[in-house]
Amino acid sequence: MKHLTYLRYELLRTIRNRRFLIFSLTFPLILYLTVAGAHKNLSLDGISFPLYYLSGMAAWGSMTAVVSSGARIAQERSVGWTRQLRITPLRTSDYFIAKILSGYLMALFSIVVLALAGSIIGVRLSAVQWLTMLGLLLVGLIPFAILGILVGHLVSVDTLGPVIGGGTSLMALLGGAYGPLATGGVFLAVVKYLPSYWLVQAGKSALGGGNAWPAQAWIVLAVWSIVSARVAARVYRRDTARVQ
Repeated sequence: MKHLTYLRYELLRTIRNRRFLIFSLTFPLILYLTVAGAHKNLSLDGISFPLYYLSGMAAWGSMTAVVSSGARIAQERSVGWTRQLRITPLRTSDYFIAKILSGYLMALFSIVVLALAGSIIGVRLSAVQWLTMLGLLLVGLIPFAILGILVGHLVSVDTLGPVIGGGTSLMALLGGAYGPLATGGVFLAVVKYLPSYWLVQAGKSALGGGNAWPAQAWIVLAVWSIVSARVAARVYRRDTARVQ
């Protein structure tokens, strides 16, 4: 099986998943239009509320999109599909790349739709600022894409909903996607060690100047990505050895 054929199959499978579309796009979009639309003239954390909430909902929806690759991995493990793939010409790296790319595609779709909704409400950014926010969001999703692979090799199909849905919602909440939980103190210092916090800050960072991602953001994302990748690799090797 050629990797491009498998990638195409994975993309089609992702697009046809109605539950996935509801949680990664529909819920964030409805919540954004309802809340941000009713508070167009407010400001929060130094920026307009519609822009802040746009970044928050984009973070929540895109997180769900990339982490949901773990659901497909768990389902394939439960029916023995991953075992069958290992005896095909499809390389392991191509298998995981297809999962990540399909998650990123849906994350990008969610971000673009929310950006269009933001433009309708009144969010005004230059082309450079829109691209900056998009780029930061996509970079900020790297650790979550890896966590999706990790979750897919750790949980069973029966626990997928609570783990993925609850986990991404909790990360979004702590990261300030629905509004900042703290503006200072120890709690704020702690949540800054979460990748979801910097994902939510992408909208503010898009404005440039002193609001750009600091070195801490890049360090936090790098550490989460590296540690998650090492753990995911170990769990994958353990899972592979178990079925051989």
